[in-house]
Amino acid sequence: MDHLDQLDHAGRLTAFRTEAAAFEKAVRGAFDRGGEVPPVPSCPGWSVTDLVRHLGGVHRYLAHLLRERLTAPPDPAGLTLTEAPDDPDALADWFAQGALELAGLFAELGPDTAVWTWSVEQTSGFWLRMQLIELAVHRWDAESATGTPGTLAPDVAADAVTQTIQVMAPARRGWRQAPPGAGERYRFRRTDGPESWTVLFSGDQVLLVPGVPSPADVEAEGSACDLALFLWGRVPATRLRVTGDAALLPHWFTLVPPV
Repeated sequence: MDHLDQLDHAGRLTAFRTEAAAFEKAVRGAFDRGGEVPPVPSCPGWSVTDLVRHLGGVHRYLAHLLRERLTAPPDPAGLTLTEAPDDPDALADWFAQGALELAGLFAELGPDTAVWTWSVEQTSGFWLRMQLIELAVHRWDAESATGTPGTLAPDVAADAVTQTIQVMAPARRGWRQAPPGAGERYRFRRTDGPESWTVLFSGDQVLLVPGVPSPADVEAEGSACDLALFLWGRVPATRLRVTGDAALLPHWFTLVPPV
């Protein structure tokens, strides 16, 4: 069965606000432990502070882009963003303020305002979809720094699988000059919903095959959350039930290099 889009702009906006609050809670919990700020296991070389600075900076960059309705990338020379504070409590406040402002702009502009993006789709809705997924994954990252992370909401996770295949995979292949596909066919199947995704690599193309699932070289089954986290490089293939040519599953990250 093809993926059925379960999220509209309003649903994504609600989920964005929920994930922002959960991220803030996770980082405040990490900062309140005292002592050295914990590392983020899923982001090698980063601490929770680095994670907050990254996400808060992205939110401010996009708020500027949306506020100005820019249809070309901002000129770095003229881009002035509020710097992140060093104090942990102030840093958490800084993140929360940036996320609140960005959510307000998404609500104001709706999904169809023309703005620059790095993808084919040049709309404000693209950025809300992208930032909801990134925020959910980074919330998982933040929680994993101090304990067992919660799951991604099923509808957000399923959307992340689709977006990763249709949007992120072609972009990442171009950014990292990945080798051409040789007809490799992957299937990712949800165990907590009806969707499955069949992906064909053909030359430079990444094709989401519609309709009734055709044969695949390898199939990976798991919850929408586990599938999304696997594709984002957060959990190993051992979290999934793999059938077919299991050696092809790690090859995915050669065809779709991590960023």
